[in-house]
Amino acid sequence: MTTQRKIILGIESSCDETAAAVVSGGDTILSSIVASQIAIHRKYGGVVPELASREHLRQIVPVVREALEQAGITLQDLDAVAVTRGPGLVGALLVGITYGKVLAQALGKPLIGVNHLEGHVHAVFLEAHAAKLPPPELPAACLIVSGGHTVIYLVKSDSQNGAAHFSYERLGGTRDDAAGEAYDKVARLLALGYPGGPVMDQLAQHGNPRAIRFGEPKMKGNPYDFSFSGIKTAVLYHLKRHPELQPEIDARKEALASGERGADALRQLASTATLDLIASFQRAVVEDLVARTIAAARQNNVCSILVSGGVAANRELRASFETEARRHNLSVFFPSRALSTDNAAMIAAAGYPRFVAGQHEDATLNAEPNLPLA
Repeated sequence: MTTQRKIILGIESSCDETAAAVVSGGDTILSSIVASQIAIHRKYGGVVPELASREHLRQIVPVVREALEQAGITLQDLDAVAVTRGPGLVGALLVGITYGKVLAQALGKPLIGVNHLEGHVHAVFLEAHAAKLPPPELPAACLIVSGGHTVIYLVKSDSQNGAAHFSYERLGGTRDDAAGEAYDKVARLLALGYPGGPVMDQLAQHGNPRAIRFGEPKMKGNPYDFSFSGIKTAVLYHLKRHPELQPEIDARKEALASGERGADALRQLASTATLDLIASFQRAVVEDLVARTIAAARQNNVCSILVSGGVAANRELRASFETEARRHNLSVFFPSRALSTDNAAMIAAAGYPRFVAGQHEDATLNAEPNLPLA
């Protein structure tokens, strides 16, 4: 394949998605393959690290092969290999890093280590390019919200060798549970299956979001920090005060055990009281995410807000951000659902400016499960 645009293979294995993608010029997705492990972890109600690592070992080779085939290229056409170095589960990260190191060395191509969180930032720019829209204006406030992360960054940019290079300042983040983690834990209490976020988002549309008042977290110190453990505990206490909801929870457990996981079917097993509880929980989480992010954006005099990560696919979150951003004369940008969740296209895109700047790794590259973004 002959092209002047540099072609990067991205590899992502930070948690429970084995992903590979080919991106040209840092902005054009030629392929993006994701092998999900949801079915494997579902019966445990969350990701089991040992099982995740084992499944990554099984999937990494066929996923990379499929990404190359879909892109219509061979390994020799690659200019570099970008791989997630952290943060994430150490065993899962090591699978992708080891494969990426061996592949890059065998091909004689540069190896690029990428921060998973930076990938989520680049996902927004990939979406803008795919939609043929101007890129978001920087500096911007970026909320990364998922099952493992809830954090706000101030994102700035400069140009290095013709490629946009981003810099980051952490403005705030969760002090306990991530927002997506809170969704999963509440879904477990209510027997709604795993992952809980998508099902709860659908069911919330049928409840009254003002039926139950959850107290707003009062954060001492940094006003842009989050805390979701309190609202999770409030749901638990609510269920203890309302034992009449237990029979329907047991009925949903039986439905889940029989393989029924659709939102429509679970809705038939949910009372108005339960639907109101779900809608009220979602309203409280969404309002907190939006309010703190908007406040951070205004305090730092940015024009744009970026929202990325798996929870960015939530319909109420998107609608609320769009309404509030418009009210404050701010522009808000999201990736598509496919680019919101973990994927390798965002890793390849984030690796591109590092490739151009000559920021390559050697054989000492290792997993960094708590890697900060700076």
